Amino acid sequence: MNNPYRTRKQSVYAKTGVVATSEELASKAGLEILKIGGNALDAAVATAAALTVVEPTSNGIGSDCFALVYFNNQLHGLNSSGYSSKNISIKKVRDMGYTKIPANGLIPITIPGTPKGWAALINKFGNLTLLEVLSPAIKLAEEGFIIGDTVGYYFERAMEVYQKRNIGDEYNQFFKVFTKNGVSYKAGDFFKSQDHADTLRSIGETNSDSFYKGELANKIVNFMEKYDGYIDKSDLSEYEVEFVKPISINYKSYDIYEIPPNGQGITALMALNLLKDESFELGSINTYHKQIEALKIAFSDTLKYVTDPLFMKMNKDYLISNEYIKLRKKDIGDAAKLHQPIDYQKSGTVYLATADKDGNMVSFIQSNYMGFGSGIMIDGTGIAMQNRGYTFSLEEDHHNKLMPRKRTYHTIIPGFMMKDNLPIGPFGVMGGFMQPQGHLQVLMNMIDFKMDPQTALDAPRFRWDKALNVAVEKSLDSKIIKQLKQLGHQINIEEQSGGFGRGQIILKEKDGYKVGTETRCDGFIAHY
Repeated sequence: MNNPYRTRKQSVYAKTGVVATSEELASKAGLEILKIGGNALDAAVATAAALTVVEPTSNGIGSDCFALVYFNNQLHGLNSSGYSSKNISIKKVRDMGYTKIPANGLIPITIPGTPKGWAALINKFGNLTLLEVLSPAIKLAEEGFIIGDTVGYYFERAMEVYQKRNIGDEYNQFFKVFTKNGVSYKAGDFFKSQDHADTLRSIGETNSDSFYKGELANKIVNFMEKYDGYIDKSDLSEYEVEFVKPISINYKSYDIYEIPPNGQGITALMALNLLKDESFELGSINTYHKQIEALKIAFSDTLKYVTDPLFMKMNKDYLISNEYIKLRKKDIGDAAKLHQPIDYQKSGTVYLATADKDGNMVSFIQSNYMGFGSGIMIDGTGIAMQNRGYTFSLEEDHHNKLMPRKRTYHTIIPGFMMKDNLPIGPFGVMGGFMQPQGHLQVLMNMIDFKMDPQTALDAPRFRWDKALNVAVEKSLDSKIIKQLKQLGHQINIEEQSGGFGRGQIILKEKDGYKVGTETRCDGFIAHY
């Protein structure tokens, strides 16, 4: 089949080991670890740590992470998302005058899971020590680097918002580190942070214990006490990551794996399930329309019911069952519709991928959320704190309502594909609520339309936002845009591609790997 989408670069073939992510220096950090005897897990953590340095606009040490790990012929899942403090409640937040969780400040901060997630992966799977694995990131932070185009763009865009919104002494450290005397960093600027390097070294030397029980924990708690935050010593010291069983569906003979809730990966599986028994034509209006409707249906249910699995009232297995398909598939009609969540009582979330010479592969994602996160940086540490609690609801009857020691609905999701019990490889598209939508689109590009990884990533994307509102890239065929409007979709053509996610794909080949990386940013594939 002739492909109407012109790929911007070709897929890369890697013989021995490979690292694919959004920033060249981070990919090279992972490759460095592979070359000194680290495996795919060591490389993934090295790359993730380097990304906290070179791409602080998307993630940081105070973030959360998830991973799907194919190791020694078995697929493992890691949920390293943090819970809310035991000291916070809906009443406390409402008594401060809020009707919804704010995006900035101390309220939306949950316990960062990333440092312990790094340690857990290295302890369970790694060849090297955590300190060895973090060494390239430590060097980048100490010696500095030149900010690239994409990161520079997001620095400037974020600071326009943060400097207007984040007023108060608790934000001083953030602006001290991430601006030059109040002026935003931009592409081409030199950036370094000794505090960041020292913190990474402390995490490495203590196998992350410093962050949760030691010197770094004390600095976090002291900051919280100074500015009336919520996190205390026990919140940090009692936090643990969780190894989980991945969930999956079979889509046209391929087994698609995601992390179970509290992540939103199940949204992609639900939408794929609704489409799995149909044939689709590349570039047709039927394909785009039904993809959009299936995602809207899936989101209508997951946005209501997905939360910390300890608090979920809806059985996750039901949401990917044949019974669910039968109930919901009939809701996909010939025109754009508003979809409501089912009544469960009546019815039965920076991305990187790595691979090594032994066939081990990692699908890894970590994020602060909404750019830099909360705008809070712990004094003297380089730790930018996430704002994952923003997705909690302050409504008492909401399934994802704010409660003490609860994990919220999480947008970051890694993906993995297998067939006939053999690994095909890791894939992911980062970017808030775009992520399951990106998963569905790149998977269908590869499975239904036989695209190679790079072409699958480069193809024009859409993004359902809310109600009937759908954003599309300007590269999408104007004929399709016109037809979508005729079906009732309210289309917004976006000039910039930043809102359509950034992805990486590694596919296992007979004698190595075939790899694609995102061209909507400074994506880079390092291999040997």
